[in-house]
Amino acid sequence: STNDRAALSAWYQEHLGIQMESWGGAVLKWPDDTAEDKGLTVWHTADKETKWFSPSESSFMINYRVDDMEAMITQLRAGGVEIIQGPESHENGKFAWVMDPDGNKVELWEPKNWDDKNKDA
Repeated sequence: STNDRAALSAWYQEHLGIQMESWGGAVLKWPDDTAEDKGLTVWHTADKETKWFSPSESSFMINYRVDDMEAMITQLRAGGVEIIQGPESHENGKFAWVMDPDGNKVELWEPKNWDDKNKDA
């Protein structure tokens, strides 16, 4: 939730490339994903008074999947975005964390290639 939906949405569009739809959110598609939902993700900002995230006290829960972590980190730093942690390599890929203008922590994830992850299995 936010006090200024337009400004927060503009920040996500400028720095992370989230293309807003006329209804105020975005639909992200993962065409190569073989999951039942074909990798569809919905992104949306909410007004401060929303109960959308109840019973959680957090204003939102989010993780963005990125194609190239190093390129994303370079792009974010060039835009003046502080990287608060990472990038780090883990079993499931690379992770990094940033803060958006409303003080929300955002996790970025570059998944490992399935073949690389399971080559020793």
